[in-house]
Amino acid sequence: MSDKRVYLYDSTLRDGAQTQGVDFSVADKLAIAAELDRLGIDYIEGGWPGANPTDDSFFASLPHLTRARFTSFGMTRRQGRSAENDPGFQALFAPGIRAVTMVGKSWDFQVEVALGIELAENIRMISESIAYAKTRVDEAIFDAEHFFDGFKANPDYALSCIEAAYKAGARWVVLCDTNGGALPHEIEEIVTKVAARVPGTHLGIHCHNDSDNAVANSLAAVRAGARQVQGTLNGLGERCGNANLISIAANLVLKMGFETNITPSDMTKLKHVSRVLDERLNRAPDRRAPYVGASAFAHKGGLHVSAVEKDPRCYEHISPELVGNHRHVVVSNQAGRSNILATLRDLGVDVDSRDPKVSRMLEEVKQREHDGYAYDGAEASLELLVRRFFGQVPTFFDLKSFRVITRREWQNDGSFALVSEATVKGQVRHEDVMEVAEGNGPVNALDAALRKLLRPYTLYLEDLKLVDYKVRIFTPGAGPGDGTDAVTRVMIESADKSGRRWSTVGVSTNVVDASFDALSDSITYKLLRDGAQP
Repeated sequence: MSDKRVYLYDSTLRDGAQTQGVDFSVADKLAIAAELDRLGIDYIEGGWPGANPTDDSFFASLPHLTRARFTSFGMTRRQGRSAENDPGFQALFAPGIRAVTMVGKSWDFQVEVALGIELAENIRMISESIAYAKTRVDEAIFDAEHFFDGFKANPDYALSCIEAAYKAGARWVVLCDTNGGALPHEIEEIVTKVAARVPGTHLGIHCHNDSDNAVANSLAAVRAGARQVQGTLNGLGERCGNANLISIAANLVLKMGFETNITPSDMTKLKHVSRVLDERLNRAPDRRAPYVGASAFAHKGGLHVSAVEKDPRCYEHISPELVGNHRHVVVSNQAGRSNILATLRDLGVDVDSRDPKVSRMLEEVKQREHDGYAYDGAEASLELLVRRFFGQVPTFFDLKSFRVITRREWQNDGSFALVSEATVKGQVRHEDVMEVAEGNGPVNALDAALRKLLRPYTLYLEDLKLVDYKVRIFTPGAGPGDGTDAVTRVMIESADKSGRRWSTVGVSTNVVDASFDALSDSITYKLLRDGAQP
């Protein structure tokens, strides 16, 4: 095995499931496992057999993997039981599982206080569990819980625990920073000492992110000799999360020159895999996520854009295409002519850089941002603004007026319900139309009325959904205490079944009017992108 080969171990399906607010279904676990396998992850930890019905159902119908290996997770045998007669331990050996991961204590404090057993008995539990597992599966993996705390308190005992696992036949001995409190220099120093007792080709690292060092700690362990790294997609995990396997994979391969099972072609799937997890969790992707976030290669300042145009290395540490991302030039009140030209190129708008419209557009954007618009977070509205300047947005509908009323209806028992009703008038395909709809709030009512008005486009709009709605009150150009010109900015994020997401913005002195503009832009953008005919 090459000394540069590092094995990646994903624990999203177990560690990630411990995140507050996350509850994977069997279908979720199957879909995520398939993506991890296609990406080239070496080990996929499926969960803890016997711990809950979801994990039991998942292990009962494991999907076929082509590149990865499933592992089950559980504890070493319990005190007072043999490996053969411990039902919880035996559950690890589910049909089709050829690798098992067992967690055990390596901190003398926890052995004596949490388990309440003798230190020697804990070592026997580790050794006997690994030795038995080797008779049942191809690989036995030992997770040394709280190893770094244990090493700091009693290095001899901590080392005895992992040496017992290694001598019993463990394929990997994984050093766990369970409470996420270690720092990179500590990790590197300790792993270097451990590697003198257990070969690095059998050492792994498992870090939590409580001190915001999980990725750095993992990379430090690899520098010190560890050759397996455990983590989760997007750093999902309890408390502050686990080490982010997306960032770790990119850093190992693109920055540090290590080999993994992830090929250069696979590496371009990193953003996609990251987004798949967010979609399964029904949450918005982190725009600022390293490597794969929407803002990871976004440039807003005009000087930055000019420099990137000459040589991307000025402000980009890698080519975004290597991880499936792309450069994004933001047009805002800090933008220069370079931003506008770069945006036009990205949109496929062929224009002479000396065209007076370019300067007028830049001034228009700056004035609008002064008035309250924010295009660096509303790319869809920006694209519509730019394309309208060059006559590239067809008229799908012509709205004449709208009205929204909200009424409170009291019930006989004293409770009440709020009902919003929206009326919209406009022209669609040369026909005058008026529609009325009720909704749960004014924006929902407006959305429902617009969809009724746009019945000819139902095929394009039926999968359109609003996934986020933000309101900010703000006073452009106002001095302290001056609220006379306060305006409302509404940002709406939309999505469709393709997984595409886009944001639009509306600004007005009235929150409903601002919402209407953002909603209208969202619908127009959807129709334009899907090729609807006006």
